[in-house]
Amino acid sequence: MTIRVATAEQRSASYDILIGRGLFAELPSLVQAACPAARYAVITDSDVATLYGDKLVARCHDATLHAELFAFPAGEASKTRETWASLSDRLLQRQFGRDCGVIALGGGVVGDVAGFVAATYLRGVPYIQVPSTLLAMIDSSIGGKTGVDVPAGKNLLGAFHQPRLVVADLDLLRTLPAPQLAAGIAEAVKHAAIADADYFAFLEREHDAVTTRQPEALERLVRRSVEIKADVVAADERETGRRAILNFGHTVAHAVETTAKFAVLHGEAVAIGMAYEARLAELLGIAAAGTAQRIGRLLERYGLPLALPEGATAEQLLATMRLDKKARAGTVRFALPEAVGCMHADGSSWTVAAPEGVVREVLAAG
Repeated sequence: MTIRVATAEQRSASYDILIGRGLFAELPSLVQAACPAARYAVITDSDVATLYGDKLVARCHDATLHAELFAFPAGEASKTRETWASLSDRLLQRQFGRDCGVIALGGGVVGDVAGFVAATYLRGVPYIQVPSTLLAMIDSSIGGKTGVDVPAGKNLLGAFHQPRLVVADLDLLRTLPAPQLAAGIAEAVKHAAIADADYFAFLEREHDAVTTRQPEALERLVRRSVEIKADVVAADERETGRRAILNFGHTVAHAVETTAKFAVLHGEAVAIGMAYEARLAELLGIAAAGTAQRIGRLLERYGLPLALPEGATAEQLLATMRLDKKARAGTVRFALPEAVGCMHADGSSWTVAAPEGVVREVLAAG
């Protein structure tokens, strides 16, 4: 299955997302066709390197492609300027030139870091995304956002750099731990909540099939989420308009991750963020009554958290939110739903400036 991301602003930056099974074995030919290069840097983390990294490099060598593995310690704690600098220095030491390509093999952290390396190395080299987690397949590998975290907050340094190709091999999900699967489902719930009430109903109805990784259910989930994400980012590559709806749950989520020092999985933080932001939407009179309850109930069914981490305070979270990329003039802004499947728009703006007193009330209510 192929889904095209036809970017409106730069047609030359359009690319395909391939979804299927057994695609890993075809990677050398897919890479060579979409991202021809003299040498390839396979960037991954220590966990994925053991599972798939060495195999990919070996397959590339069998296909007479020059590929080298560059791994860094797994986990959000490695999504830093230091990791970006170390990887860039290692590529320079190995004398990778402007005729090289980058293969980002792994989850969201790998995709963001490797993409940022590709965006900045020698002023930019091409890359492809090979996501190995559900969250990366349906969300973070699509749209060209790359970057790293800093002490002030999540993803505050980065660049837009579109991949040449995204290859989502569903077979890679077989080795995905259950908490990581649930974290990816949180993003699927977000996609359904912002754009497709029928898809939301599917996630409600097919809970057992999704959590037990039944092929048909998992394929439908990945396909529909990718379609939604691709449609939104294709029309708004640089997040100047409707793409902001993809941030539902993320204003609170990023604050949760930062204050918890990234001890919470991103998908778990997004689930918490959606629970609180949906309640905020109802309190502001934007969302229909019952919207927050329905979203929260679905998240809870998939084993996702709804409460703030222990020790997190409203004041800490608000201080972090003021540094959020969506904040304007120190005012915290949120992408909020009107109902399941429909996001609120105020003229040309897809975000809402919420009074801090109201935000504080929602956060403190728990």
